[in-house]
Amino acid sequence: MTVERSLCRLFGIDGVDAFGVPLANVVVDHLLAKGVVEQGAAYWLAQAALATGLTPQAIAVSIARGEVDLTSLETQDPYAAKLWADAEAERAMQLIRANRLVREKKIQTHGERPSPLLYAIVATGNIYEDIVQAKAAARQGADVIAVIRTTGQSLLDYVPYGATTQGFGGTSATQENFRLMRGALDETGDEQGRYIRLCNYCSGLCMPEIAVMGALERLDVMLNDALYGILFRDINMQRTLIDQGFSRMINGAAGIIINTGEDNYLTTSDALEAAHTVLASQFINEQFALLAGMAETQMGLGHAFEIDPDIKNSFVYELAQAQMARQIFPNAPLKYMPPTKYITGNIFQGHVQDTLFNMVTVLTDQRFLLLGMMTEAIHTPHMSDRAHAIENARYIRRAMADLADEIEYREGGIMEQRAQTVVTNALELLENIRRDGLFRTLEMGQFAGIRRRRDGGKGLDGVVMKGDHYNNPFTDLFVREQQDMREGGSR
Repeated sequence: MTVERSLCRLFGIDGVDAFGVPLANVVVDHLLAKGVVEQGAAYWLAQAALATGLTPQAIAVSIARGEVDLTSLETQDPYAAKLWADAEAERAMQLIRANRLVREKKIQTHGERPSPLLYAIVATGNIYEDIVQAKAAARQGADVIAVIRTTGQSLLDYVPYGATTQGFGGTSATQENFRLMRGALDETGDEQGRYIRLCNYCSGLCMPEIAVMGALERLDVMLNDALYGILFRDINMQRTLIDQGFSRMINGAAGIIINTGEDNYLTTSDALEAAHTVLASQFINEQFALLAGMAETQMGLGHAFEIDPDIKNSFVYELAQAQMARQIFPNAPLKYMPPTKYITGNIFQGHVQDTLFNMVTVLTDQRFLLLGMMTEAIHTPHMSDRAHAIENARYIRRAMADLADEIEYREGGIMEQRAQTVVTNALELLENIRRDGLFRTLEMGQFAGIRRRRDGGKGLDGVVMKGDHYNNPFTDLFVREQQDMREGGSR
């Protein structure tokens, strides 16, 4: 259903009804109630627009008021409906393309930032306070601002509306919040003479819808994993794999870099023993992204610095695994996550662990460095904590800028053996997945030790077989747009 709601949003439907229900939900729920949702939102909106001359937004408002029954307006030839949908889709693509070009022009004007990009988090629950903290972090040196999403939003089968000032553990992902933060970061970026990237969460039961919102408001990075919702939010695997495919088409066409969530495996599994599941998941995420048409340069595959620091040579193993990921995925803007599992509340020890993490990040040319906080195990970071983290990361980035080019790793040494072990175990897991299928693998709990049923979890009722007149005009359009981007052309 969320794919159909995404089409509604792409066709320009926005806002809520008198009860606060998003109009995109109103339209799709109407089709569901009439028993015709399998033909798709594009088909029924086209029929109504051609029959009445109304815009999709006006049609949605009329449905919300009980003034229109879409099934009574099926008077047009299906091919005429397809032509209307194709034309509307191209108009939406023009808006997304224009946003992408604004980003590219700003980066060209200010110059690209060196790797790793320093990635800071804000999570107050109040978008206006988030803006204050985000601008402070940007002025302190952060290159990417990620607005953490409020707890539980991934399980909502709708997207909240408007600017929000209350959230738990984060701030609601809404289009208005995206717009406000984008404007604030543009203002600070122009003041600082650099482009500040904005990140949010494109996951859960509304993956494609949030991707649309991000594309329309010029977000730059989106958390977008193929398996995370299945494993860690118990969202149905069929629903998730459908939604992640379309969300990645949208992100790809918008020039948005996705970050995957392999780091989460290591919070529930031992990082030394389960490193091969991270690599296997990276390959899976890469393949799903390629199937959606994404370029390798948009695949911010994830991993993390989570080996128990009491283990002898833990730093050596961390360096080996990070270097392995860099060599296996040479074009990917990898995102490396800081230690959290073994941060104890000893802020001095935590700062040392974060420093070692920063060293690995710089030595292995990770593109995104999520800043580790010495107060991770104590409280939500203060702005001063973030300032210390930025200062630490900038120092390591500066002091070790060219060290990787001056060293090489011993053939047959600990690092090479470690990487070989991880690769061998990942290959075995991938061979098992090829034999058993991905659904069966997830049912057996091969990732993070979490078992899921293919017909279980949340959201399966939102999966519907396509009807004879079903049409999604954006799938081919987004894939062509991504092809044009890779070839350096414009349309």
